[in-house]
Amino acid sequence: MRFPLPLPPRVRSRIVLGFVAAFAAGVGGLVLLALSGWFLTAAALAGASGAMAIAGFNYLIPSAAIRGLAVVRTAARYGERLWSHEAALHALAGLRSTLFARLAHAEGRSAPDLASGDASARLIGDIAALEDLVVRRPGIPAAFGTMLIGLGAVALAGWLAALLLVAVLALLLTALAALPPRLSAAPAAEAAEATARLRRMLVDYAAARNEIITYGLADRVTALLVAEADRLDDAQRKLARIEAASSGLLILASALAAATTLLSSAASPPLTALAMLAATASIEAVAAIARSSAREAAVAEGTERLRVLLALPAPQSEPTVAAAPATLGLDTADFAPGSRIALTGASGSGKTQVIEALAGLRAPAHSLTLGGTAVAALPGAAICQQVALAPQEPMLIAGTVADNLRLARPGIDTAAMEQALRTAQLWERIQRMPQGLDTMLGEDGGILSGGERKRLSLARALLADRPWLLLDEPTEGLDSATEAALVAALRAWLDARGAGLLIASHRPVPLALAQAQVPVERVAPAAG
Repeated sequence: MRFPLPLPPRVRSRIVLGFVAAFAAGVGGLVLLALSGWFLTAAALAGASGAMAIAGFNYLIPSAAIRGLAVVRTAARYGERLWSHEAALHALAGLRSTLFARLAHAEGRSAPDLASGDASARLIGDIAALEDLVVRRPGIPAAFGTMLIGLGAVALAGWLAALLLVAVLALLLTALAALPPRLSAAPAAEAAEATARLRRMLVDYAAARNEIITYGLADRVTALLVAEADRLDDAQRKLARIEAASSGLLILASALAAATTLLSSAASPPLTALAMLAATASIEAVAAIARSSAREAAVAEGTERLRVLLALPAPQSEPTVAAAPATLGLDTADFAPGSRIALTGASGSGKTQVIEALAGLRAPAHSLTLGGTAVAALPGAAICQQVALAPQEPMLIAGTVADNLRLARPGIDTAAMEQALRTAQLWERIQRMPQGLDTMLGEDGGILSGGERKRLSLARALLADRPWLLLDEPTEGLDSATEAALVAALRAWLDARGAGLLIASHRPVPLALAQAQVPVERVAPAAG
């Protein structure tokens, strides 16, 4: 299985270095073990043969080689861990940023409908599951190289010993290729789904913490979270058992390889000991393949869950159209740039749907055009260049006041922020905050009231400075004095900028900004 996106040169170079280190560690460990077996056996025979044999036995070169190989194996193992994990960190960070950019730039009409908890589960947990594709990648070819070296060492004990080792390795690799992925498929899927559900629940319950406290639901919510965590733990235990079974299979294969080598050896005792330990080391080299095989199902499940994000197009670096003001078409009426229009209709008639469709957040259910072109046929970049939206339910990031305002467009200075906040009747409130514009708001504007969040969203829309300003219930939750001041400031801003306005409101005061009214009728859902 391949990494879902092309790896940059820096990551590929670290993978190559990781392979070299893994191969050096594998071969160094194999030769160290085999040489130690030969040395101990030969030294024991020399000791049992008398003083002349002891005097003639050269122990300096083998012992020096053993010490040197121990140093090489330790250094190579460290290098493998260092380079492979560095490659994984860069690869996963690059994948996360790439997929987040695609999701952030995706058009609302075609973007996947992911809750915040589900999106975070995919961008964090599912991507983390792909770590094995980078960390284990150097170890697999290095394992096969080590097995070939071990096979050559076992051949010193005779062709039959080498043939039997080939048979044991073939059986082991076949079992590892078939059994762990098949057995772990169901628990891997269960673990991925449980992780996603748990993240969604944590995000949703955190957002509703005030209601949970007010209605005394803490115990019930805790029980639901514990039950979901138990399901996740159960799935992870199943995966751990499968990985442990794979390790047990390696131990059995090591014992079998050593026994067959001993029984079939035609060489001297020292060479037989060398071959036995080389056979054992050859089996140990399969450990990297075994771990990769045991986690293959989790990697496949993570890749499958990421497919919806991988299918999103890469963001365009440049706008596709110029930002010249465009005419706005609503049903059969066309409005020139700078027009001020109010959407009217009963609750549920679809006023918010019209505004969100014009902002490119959903497929239009009404006849809507920009510049004479149907909104449904326009690319998202063309829509974004024409409209700025202050929605009925604004979303704020967990940053400072300034961070939230800078989302409107790059290069916004403090003076522009102050002007927009004054128009939104929020500047005095921001000035009273401990750090002013640099005050941290917390999750979804936590320290602001509902009306203040709406006005901060309005200030952000003003800073975007687009030809059309879309407002959905901009004065909801405001007292009459603040509402009157806000409407007067908006009128002055519109007069100064010459921007167009499309507003939906159930309150009469903000509707006075409009020069024309367009009734919106409920559109029946399409038959399905």
